[in-house]
Amino acid sequence: MEKPKSGSILLAEPFLGDPNFDRSVVFLTEHNDEGTVGYVLNRPLDLKIQALVPDFPDFDTPVFSGGPVEQENLYFLHSRPDIFDQCIKITETVYWGGDFELLKESLKLGRIAPNEIRFFLGYSGWGSDQLYSELAEKSWTVLPPDTLDIFNTKSEELWRSAIKNLGGDYKLWANAPSDPLLN
Repeated sequence: MEKPKSGSILLAEPFLGDPNFDRSVVFLTEHNDEGTVGYVLNRPLDLKIQALVPDFPDFDTPVFSGGPVEQENLYFLHSRPDIFDQCIKITETVYWGGDFELLKESLKLGRIAPNEIRFFLGYSGWGSDQLYSELAEKSWTVLPPDTLDIFNTKSEELWRSAIKNLGGDYKLWANAPSDPLLN
């Protein structure tokens, strides 16, 4: 089994039982002895970023529910390290954060496309051994970094696409109903 690390993808098993993570795809931005931080990639909110940040430039991209922790805070992942000098490199193609005022200015100038950035309200977090316990319970499957194009795959297709790519017994997960009683 793949071990989690920064840049890994967590796929929730289909009957996890936690509404925060039902069939979720979580991109891990930090994993160390103190714990794990990530963002749910496939929970778009019915919310425009301008509703959260009134002076935000007109930019057509969804805001996602990143997880149940600190849902009043806005975070972002992007693929543009050339614009942000204070961002954190997660993988070769994904970076975390940066100067928010510089982000707004870059958007006004058209320097960032919608498929180069994702915004999140809140994040997903696990204590030091919590994620390992959930992995032992087979609540999650870990995919290596860069196995999904998180900026160019439609959010509603991420979980099923990743499950199908795993093949074998995982193909059963891809076709399992959300409610096993409906089977």
